[in-house]
Amino acid sequence: MLSFVARRSATGLLMLVALSVLIFILLRLAPGDPIDAYINPSSPMSASDLEVLRDRLGLDQPLPVQYLAWLRAALGGDFGYSIQRSGVGVLPLVMERIGPTALLMGTGLAIAIVLGISAGIFSAVRRNTLPDIALSVVSFVGISSPAFLTALLGLYFFSVLLRWAPSGGMQTAGAPFSVADVLAHLVLPACLLSIGHAALIMRYMRASLLEVLNQDYVRTARAKGVREFWVVIKHATRNALLPVITLIGSTVGIAIGGAIFLESVFNWPGMGLLLVNAVGTRDYPVIMGATLVIGICVILVNLLTDIVYAVVDPRIQVSQ
Repeated sequence: MLSFVARRSATGLLMLVALSVLIFILLRLAPGDPIDAYINPSSPMSASDLEVLRDRLGLDQPLPVQYLAWLRAALGGDFGYSIQRSGVGVLPLVMERIGPTALLMGTGLAIAIVLGISAGIFSAVRRNTLPDIALSVVSFVGISSPAFLTALLGLYFFSVLLRWAPSGGMQTAGAPFSVADVLAHLVLPACLLSIGHAALIMRYMRASLLEVLNQDYVRTARAKGVREFWVVIKHATRNALLPVITLIGSTVGIAIGGAIFLESVFNWPGMGLLLVNAVGTRDYPVIMGATLVIGICVILVNLLTDIVYAVVDPRIQVSQ
């Protein structure tokens, strides 16, 4: 197990380095000059001042030198300072946004996992019945619905028309902090975030369980007189969960993309909203820092998924 974890950790580290290189190059290749983000339109700088600023920031160096300088500082925990928020470090700014995003994504994925697995089991057991067909139609609609459309429709119907949920923010402005208030603001965006993921998990769970239910050991359990409920739950579901576990790990990256839209629509103070604002204001240090932290989280979740997969199916450790 230790060698398995070590190999996966080394792979994740290489992926993280590759991600940082890719983001650094893409930002430098974006239209415009990075120095423009430091210029205040109300007080233009002279050409000599721009050269001094470019030299101080290291922007006059070749790209490999700039990247190695940034990487050296980042390894020491220094991600630089936000351009738009003078004197505010990128790392503290990013760290204070991780909590709200983790809360939103964690709640949304938890809802998706419970609903998706439960619906998949029910649909497989009731194969080709009216409930199975209805769940299949609903799942296809959920998978086909983009995050921005789901967020806008959900906001319009449940917040504007029906007024069942707050329309934005993490808590009521001016009100004292309370768990109930945070939950009231959390329910709608978390449920909207879970729609596509629950539909996808349901489809995978249904297909995997249908395949397992036709295996010999399942028929043997039935022949021994084991109740159908225990045949499905105890004998079939565990093996059927193997591909679903991999899917759940891979959906974290997709969930981050959905969270970016949801946090923008609902003004949720998380990483997605921070990243959108940084892109809009060309705050390059924040973009680099936020993207790298998101990449670290995705890689750690995928590593955890590989470990869980290896625990559930010990053959993975031998074959890989």
